[in-house]
Amino acid sequence: MGNTAITKVQMEASKRTAGASPPPECPMHQKHGDNISASAVPPHPKMHASGGGASECPVKHDNSDVNPLNMMPPANQQPAPDQPFPLPTDRQTSTIPKVTEDGTVQFWQYPSQQMFWNAMLRKGWRWKNEDVSQKDMGDIIRIHNANNEQAWQEVLKWEALHAKECGNPRLKSFGGKAKDFSPRARFRSWLGYELPFDRHDWIVDRCGKDVRYVIDYYDGGLVDKDYRFALLDVRPAMDSVDNVWDRMRVAYMRWRYELLGKFNNSAEDNKVSSAGSE
Repeated sequence: MGNTAITKVQMEASKRTAGASPPPECPMHQKHGDNISASAVPPHPKMHASGGGASECPVKHDNSDVNPLNMMPPANQQPAPDQPFPLPTDRQTSTIPKVTEDGTVQFWQYPSQQMFWNAMLRKGWRWKNEDVSQKDMGDIIRIHNANNEQAWQEVLKWEALHAKECGNPRLKSFGGKAKDFSPRARFRSWLGYELPFDRHDWIVDRCGKDVRYVIDYYDGGLVDKDYRFALLDVRPAMDSVDNVWDRMRVAYMRWRYELLGKFNNSAEDNKVSSAGSE
């Protein structure tokens, strides 16, 4: 993620955790659908440091050399002229598989701390206006990476509905739309709920079929020990019959699960009441 809005929230989250007793940092969300089946998860390496590849942090630019898949310019690992401290240039490989021209198994890579710093400067952020330290940058990267990992797991829960037709969905492209609020987010705001601080649209390749997902990011307060602080609302965009049908199926499953839960709780209460009157 690379929008200014999320950068600010991540900075604030990092500062909030500086003196907190629980370990710090970042995101996630409510369940949609059943648990993902094992067949829907492609093989992937454990997350590790790496030195090349595409970044998982989309930033909008007008440059002709911007990668259209993630809206990122070529990796800039050079320190900024007035940078107050050195930053690591190692990058972490995600567990999110990417679409490749030759069909080989590859995974998206996250930006290094130096790349993230340079990206923030390109968007107008100035470190002199913030009380930021080397540790803060490390926390921000952990928040950023955890955010994307959780978003992908939420996508896979939806993709589990199509596990028989495609057992290895892959992320094709993505982009940020921080101020382009989704209809669902706007409707929630009319009901008195806060607007999301960021939005991303992800295009998932479902074995040759492009499926768009909308991800709204809400502030969840203090970060937890797994570097999570955002609440994610992840769902297929309502731009196809299949996506609308999936959302109807999941809505029904959630309604049925909640109804059965209330029924079972009521039955248990009746048993306890009967036993106490004997």
